[in-house]
Amino acid sequence: MIHDRYQLAFKLYPYERSTDQDAETPVRHPVVVMGGGPIGVATALDLGLQGIPVVVLDDHEGIGMGSRAICFAKRCLEIADRYGCGQPMLDKGVVWNLGKVFHDDRKVFEFNLLPEEGHKFPAFINLQQPYFERFIVERVREAQAAGAPIELRGKNRVDNVTVHDDHVTLEITTPDGPYTIEADWLIGCDGASSPLRGMMGLDFEGRVFEDSFLIADIKMANDDFPTERWFWFEPYFKSGASTLLHKQPDGVWRVDFQIGWDVDRKKELQEENVRARLDAMLGDVEYEIVWTSIYTFQCRRMKKFRHGRVLFAGDAAHQVSPFGARGANSGMQDVDNLGWKLGMVIGGKAPESLLDSYDVERVHGADENILNSTRSTDFITPKSRVSHMFRNAVLDLAEQYEFARPLVNSGRLSVPCVYDGGPLNGPDALPGGPARTRVGSPCPDAPLKDGFLLDRLGGVFTLLTIDAEAPEMLEEAGVPITRLTLSAGDDTSGALAERYLGEAGSGVYLIRPDQHVAARWDSFDETAIRAALRRAIGLE
Repeated sequence: MIHDRYQLAFKLYPYERSTDQDAETPVRHPVVVMGGGPIGVATALDLGLQGIPVVVLDDHEGIGMGSRAICFAKRCLEIADRYGCGQPMLDKGVVWNLGKVFHDDRKVFEFNLLPEEGHKFPAFINLQQPYFERFIVERVREAQAAGAPIELRGKNRVDNVTVHDDHVTLEITTPDGPYTIEADWLIGCDGASSPLRGMMGLDFEGRVFEDSFLIADIKMANDDFPTERWFWFEPYFKSGASTLLHKQPDGVWRVDFQIGWDVDRKKELQEENVRARLDAMLGDVEYEIVWTSIYTFQCRRMKKFRHGRVLFAGDAAHQVSPFGARGANSGMQDVDNLGWKLGMVIGGKAPESLLDSYDVERVHGADENILNSTRSTDFITPKSRVSHMFRNAVLDLAEQYEFARPLVNSGRLSVPCVYDGGPLNGPDALPGGPARTRVGSPCPDAPLKDGFLLDRLGGVFTLLTIDAEAPEMLEEAGVPITRLTLSAGDDTSGALAERYLGEAGSGVYLIRPDQHVAARWDSFDETAIRAALRRAIGLE
């Protein structure tokens, strides 16, 4: 059931006949992206902003309806901001840092996800996925107007792919009939059901959880709920084994009810049954239902994300339960990791083997997400009497004792992945350097006199020097390294020194285009920096 006022479906890329459809022989494109959801369009945006021609094929003509993904984490917003669409998301989204956990009718404890200052973006915003997608597509349109070689082709359904050693052939169906194109590289971003994965005979490995959750998006005439994440274990209102409440833009509230595995989905989605659960929870409150759905969840991934000239990203490559908001957030980290590497390969500045590091690093990220999501799901949905007793004992202890609160797992919320031990990592030679900025980590933001640090780190290799001497520009293997010169005094709050120097008096960081630390030292060492750059692009 979908209320007309919540209609967020837009034909953002309506079908238009392409010149490829009239070509006598299949046209070859550098990159084709299969799937026009947020991950596919973000991938095209990343590549297009690098000047790489890319075509997105989708069997629909725009974004869908309903909230679906709603929690977008700080790192995801920072990536979107680098693409030029982070601020509209922040402006539209509902900012929240505080979460509360309840058991029955008692508050167990509360937590703050971002207690420290000095960041451009908050820990999380709530924003319906259709808005998130729309802002990315609108940024694509701006980029196209400025000359970025991006095509979005709606109503272009890929029916078959043939993978060759040096390219991929795609057979496509449109309202005007079939046609064929070729791609040097094909990126599968076509979602959890991934037709591309099926065409290639590939599958997931992992675990399916036997439980169901009912989603209800509602608008309340008057509400007293604050802008916080509220999670109930065994709620007193008995609408489900657990319940989650989030506020979204446009006065819409998202409610998730855990309703069990052996349920009649059609019956549960009947309006009177949805209202019975909501009435028990909300009491005498007027509301309208704007969207409902039922989902089950899986913690699974492909064995490999790269298969020759085909790469997979987002839900097509991995799936996690929604607890912890790791789906879309991890998908954006896939894009962030893949975009610069594929750009380097296409530009002839790195070997094709650099793309193997995409597989290594993002499989590591997927495994980390799956581990955390599995633990969350096991805590929220205990499957035995003993595990249920343990879960409730932890909740009882957490209400009184702080030591037990880290054991409560209502969804370990998404944090950016650190590529510890990654194949591209150089030396960590900053004695006394902070652990949070160790090699492999994403750069944390910090306030500067004229803005924020991450705004100064573009999609290029950067040499960040803090109270250290270095040349303004270096080049190695045809790859320029741009210097960003800072002093600890550029941040009067002390956050820059705390996050990047620690006990060191100076620091030199080699930072990748995706803002991950490639190597760090306490002073400039040209030979070491050149070697670290070569390692970071797969030449060593």
